[in-house]
Formats: sequence, structure tokens, C-alpha cells
Amino acid sequence: MFFKTGRLALRSATAATALIALAATSLNPALVGAARAQVQAPVVPNSQQPRAQGPASVADLAAGLLDAVVNISTSQTVKGQDGESGPVPMPKVPDGSPFQEFFDEYFGKQNPGESNPSRKVQSLGSGFVVDAAEGIVVTNNHVIADADEIEVNFNDGSKLKATLVGKDTKTDLAVLKVDPKKHKLVAVQFGDSSKTRIGDWVMAIGNPFGLGGTVTVGIVSARNRDINSGPYDNFIQTDAAINRGNSGGPLFDMYGQVIGINTAIISPTGGSIGIGFAIPAELASGVIAQIRQFGEARRGWLGVRIQPVTDDIAESLGMTSSKGALVAGIIEGGPVANGSILPGDVITRFDGRDVNNVKDLPRVVAESPIGKEVDVVVVRKGKEQTVKVTLGRLEDGEKADAKKDDQTTGEDGAAQNVDVLGMSLGKLDEATRKTFGIAKEVEGVLVTEVQNGSIAANKRIAAGDVIVDIAQETVSTPEDVAARIEKLRDEGRKNALLMLASKTGELRFVTLQMD
Repeated sequence: MFFKTGRLALRSATAATALIALAATSLNPALVGAARAQVQAPVVPNSQQPRAQGPASVADLAAGLLDAVVNISTSQTVKGQDGESGPVPMPKVPDGSPFQEFFDEYFGKQNPGESNPSRKVQSLGSGFVVDAAEGIVVTNNHVIADADEIEVNFNDGSKLKATLVGKDTKTDLAVLKVDPKKHKLVAVQFGDSSKTRIGDWVMAIGNPFGLGGTVTVGIVSARNRDINSGPYDNFIQTDAAINRGNSGGPLFDMYGQVIGINTAIISPTGGSIGIGFAIPAELASGVIAQIRQFGEARRGWLGVRIQPVTDDIAESLGMTSSKGALVAGIIEGGPVANGSILPGDVITRFDGRDVNNVKDLPRVVAESPIGKEVDVVVVRKGKEQTVKVTLGRLEDGEKADAKKDDQTTGEDGAAQNVDVLGMSLGKLDEATRKTFGIAKEVEGVLVTEVQNGSIAANKRIAAGDVIVDIAQETVSTPEDVAARIEKLRDEGRKNALLMLASKTGELRFVTLQMD
């Protein structure tokens, strides 16, 4: 209807323009003949006029894929507010209230021993079959989270109970299994989402608002979207209509391959406004393979703490561009605790893949196999070099890295005789360690005081912080700090990159302007 309305409006506008043109020419006798000639032109029958051609139909493509897409129905038992079984207590109402009889009628029907607060809550989502022989179905984790029962509904109306093979909360993926002997299954394959381009046609099939077997078409609107939903955000954005209930359904390319798993939308109303997001197949396929093999996702681990490379940090390190991930600390017992990678290194490539920003590194490391030896390109003291690292397992690293960074401000100490960039510096000895509560393993130059409104204060440097190195050179006395700052100024540097340790030894980097 919208296309037809658009054509009628266009034709009406064209006709109006022609009448205006004819009216104008009637004032000029020289042009009247031409106008009459146009009016007297032979009329082409409507059936013989050329018609505008739209995009090619996707009917054949959709017909071959509908049977592989399923609806996921889950049920969950929810307790009452008190978590106990028993009758719901009758609300207190004033004597003579006109609503008294309604409360009496409803609550009077309850039996004292009846388990009334518990109730079943159902939810709907989408999924798709990836292995017909084994009965493997893929969906989103949030579709089946906390479900007591999971049921898979097929396009022909048949239903099968499903069991959970495994899930991964970090990527919001879940793998289910149904009995393939009880229903003939049709499977689809993952495509190469890395080759998907902005503007490519895509098709989504799912179960929006419980309306199963719904097909929508759009294009890839953007790639590599970070919507802050998890540590490995790398979504495909599409304008194909995705609504509630589409979660877990496939996003197909025009070859019928799954290039994404529909997961989220941006909408102020809960309906589609043309901004939907899908987990790319290049990320999902590896996680799904691990869940099928191990019942869980197992990710590679490098064992570093990282932070972004800002323009100031890049300038202080002599880098031409602010790309890569700055190593702010090394986790004890991790794969690179042997010194192959050092605090202050900037990782620019990992296993042959560019690391353009700080979000890229966790993703490419996590996608790598545990125990694999990889080449890591780092910028160290202004020079690029390659080191070899054997990856560990992320889950082991998360246990080792459980302690939190302590960034609290310590007590003010006595001002020292060396003041640099708004900081008063002192020697780190047994007395000052005790005064500021600094751990024994922390080495460097103590910040005893920070001037209010100074450059250092603006970067949240506080008394009790310890300067470990400046521009990747270790410092051990206040005089070392002052000398290093002067040397950087003589070299024409505008910023100084400081590695700071907290009281517990957690490291971070800050840049201070030296103007």
C-alpha cells in the first residue's frame, strides 16, 4: 500500500506540473502549438506501460530456510515475594470500604494450606538448527535463562522438549539439544561474517511477539558496534525489523548462510525502529563449538591489564598514532609473567591480527585456542618488536585476578624538597611504607602530596601513589623523577608518561603535560 500511495502521489504531482506548464505556455503564442502537440500525443494503454522494478523476491530463499528456524518456549516457576508457599494474605482495607466484598470473594477462596504464591511464567524467543543429525539448536542465553522447561516449536507446528547443553553469559549464547529421531530436522550453516559489507542485503527469521515464522529483510547498517553489553561486543547492526521474540533467531545473507544471531534492539517503545544488533558468526561459531565440546566456553588468556592509548600517551611514547592497547600491569602467574611482555608495552598486533584499540585485544585473545603459541607485536621504548607467548585459560586468570584495585587516598605526609608537576616527592622507605600503608613489593618514588588544581591532581594522582617509571625508564629517587622530566623536555616532548602503582601494587598509566 505504501508503494502504491507513493506512485499515485508522484503521478498527481507530475500531472499538476504539466498543467502549470501548459497554463504558462498559453500566454506565449509561439509555444501554443508545441503544447497542443504534447496534448494530442497518442495515449499508451496502461497495461503496456513499463513498470518500475523492485528488488528481486526472496521468497525462494525464505522457503528453504523457514524449517530450520524454531520458536523457543520456556517456563519458569516464580515464588511469591516472601519465597514461601502458602495463601496470599488478604490486604487490609478500611471498614465499610466499597471494595471489601471483592477482596472477600477473591481471598476467601484460598485454602489455608494452599501453595498459592508460586506461579508459572512463560517466555518466547527464537533459535535455529545447526546440526540435524545431533539435534543441536542455537539461541540466546537470555532466552532460556533460569528456565525450568524448554520447548522447541517447529514451523510445521510440532514440538519437542529440549535440554541445555551449555551457555556463555559473556556472549549471550546458549546451545540446546532435541531428539532428532522424533522430528525430521533441517539445519543451516554459518557463513563468513567477516566478509559482510555495509549495505549488503540480509534477512531475519524469527518469532516476534509470538508470531512464528516471520521473515523481514533489510541491509547491514554498520559493523563492529559496541553497545556496552559485554566484554566482546562486536555487533552487526541491521535495519531488518527485529522485535521482542526475535532474540536468538538467525540473520541470513542472501546465500542462506547465518552471518549473525539477532540479540538486541534500540527502541524507546519496545518495537522495531530499524536499529537491531546481531552477534557476528565469526564470534558465535567458535563459542558454540566449544560449548558443544566442553559444555562451556574456554577462552585464551594473555594475563595483562590494559588501558586505551590516548593521543597524549602515544605522543609521550613517540608513536605516530594512538592505536593499540597499553599494558598497564602484568598478572602474577599469568602467561607473560616471565617478562616477555612488560608494563608500558603497547600491543599493536596479536597473532597476525591488528589491535587498533583497547577493545580489540580481549576479543582476539579470547577467540584463540588455549595453549597456542602466538606472535605478539609490541612497541617498547619507541621500537617495535615481536615476542612469542603461549596462551593460558581465561577462567584461570579470572580466579587469579579476583582482588580489586585499591585507589583510595592515603594520609598526607610531610612535604619533601622535590616538587615536580604539582607533586611533592619523597623516598620510599620503611617509615613511609608504614605511614601510607604501601605493600613491600611496591618499588619507586612516593608521592607525598599533590597540590590542589595542579596537573597531577586533575589526573587523580594522590598522596600514597608510587611513581614506578617515567617514559618506560625506572625511577627510584625523587631526583630521578626530576631529571627524567627535564630530559623529556629537552627532547621536545610535551607529555610525560608515568607508570603509577597503588598501595597494593596495581599499576596504571597517566600522562602529564610538561608545559
